[in-house]
Amino acid sequence: MEIGVTFPQTEIGNDPVAIRDYAQTAEGLGFSHVLVYDHVLGANPDRPGGWSGPYTYRTPFHEVFVLLSYLAGITHTLGLTTGVVILPQRQTALVAKQAATLDVLCSGRLRIGVGLGWNPVEYDVLGEDFHNRGQRIEEQVAVLRELWTRPVVEFRGKWHTIHGAGLNPLPVQRPIPLWFGGYVEPALRRAARLGDGWMGSRRTSQDPKCTLEALGRFLREEGRSPETFGVEVPLPYGEGSPAEWGASLERWQSLGATHVSLNTMGSAGRTPREHLGALRKFADEKPAGLRPSH
Repeated sequence: MEIGVTFPQTEIGNDPVAIRDYAQTAEGLGFSHVLVYDHVLGANPDRPGGWSGPYTYRTPFHEVFVLLSYLAGITHTLGLTTGVVILPQRQTALVAKQAATLDVLCSGRLRIGVGLGWNPVEYDVLGEDFHNRGQRIEEQVAVLRELWTRPVVEFRGKWHTIHGAGLNPLPVQRPIPLWFGGYVEPALRRAARLGDGWMGSRRTSQDPKCTLEALGRFLREEGRSPETFGVEVPLPYGEGSPAEWGASLERWQSLGATHVSLNTMGSAGRTPREHLGALRKFADEKPAGLRPSH
């Protein structure tokens, strides 16, 4: 089981040196990857109709592909993961181009988590339809894989048409691994049918056994083996209790998780220094799977 970190998007701040230090510290401590959340826009709670989402325009989010490109240049072994990029609110060919370029620049360390999202405000501003996002993401995945594996693509779908065009450069990984988020049945079935892996969330952890059992059942229905399918789950930093971390890691491993990401947001403090301290405290416990790089 690989142990990574969740980039503390909402608390890390805007100092590029602090962001560099966070990524390089995570790599040096032996964490396998960094997972980055995606939000392009935040809504104003005072807008007409109100707003009740967990994030607002006051909540900072660095754009995922720009941020991961920066991290690619200042790290050497750290895996780079989106968790998850809201694919249907973005232009598919542009995502394919951004991801392919990033995969080249990081020498194949990229893993793309995709999902539908829950925020119609972002969809409206970005000019995409919130209501058909579930149907469109499936075609988007087919387009991405065509563009990542063929120098010239012919594709005709309901929302995408490509006549004799392709990306250059193509990515190192052909195709780049695509993992799916979401925890309701349609999302799990979509992941089992189309994904290379599945990414859980804090909501998943309320009943993880049932969720992962359902995912395994859907994989078998698709003729796929759960043993070759990736599962990424969150590991909350919580109160900083080694006993709690150990119990969580053992439980996730027993349930078949292949990756976990330590999330220090909302619990380790609100400064880069405090987040770095939390990573070091966790690493001092030397949990199985954490391999110092130096």
